[in-house]
Amino acid sequence: MGKVGRLLIFCDGGSRGNPGPGAAACIIEDSAGNPRVLCGKYLGVVTNNQAEYAAVKLALEVVKEHFSSAKAIKFFLDSYLVVNQLAGLYKVKEPTLQKLLFQIRELESSLGEVYYQHVRREANEKADRLVNKVLDERKDFQQKVT
Repeated sequence: MGKVGRLLIFCDGGSRGNPGPGAAACIIEDSAGNPRVLCGKYLGVVTNNQAEYAAVKLALEVVKEHFSSAKAIKFFLDSYLVVNQLAGLYKVKEPTLQKLLFQIRELESSLGEVYYQHVRREANEKADRLVNKVLDERKDFQQKVT
């Protein structure tokens, strides 16, 4: 999909019921803020935190596949807890989240610099809408934007 220097990724995950049916979604943009890929994945029954982690993992998998030359990747998530866990400021004690964190760290190691930033829910509205779309349709999708 071409070379990019820096990527901006808006991720969200959610479950209806916590735990309940869950989904993960992300919007991958180039450094100018132009959408490059929209993607979502239906997860089955998960917690909200598991869905948030799954969104980051999904995004990293797409980046590795299509944008492996990216020098820096900046994530924006509306989960303060998950951002601080991924940034290494908080410990991850729950076993399922520990497993997802390990998978995320493996993906990060094959890519450029990775940063995590907390944003207010309003700033992550597009990713939230994608999560709800996946939950309503219960099917995965990936759309490349040119």
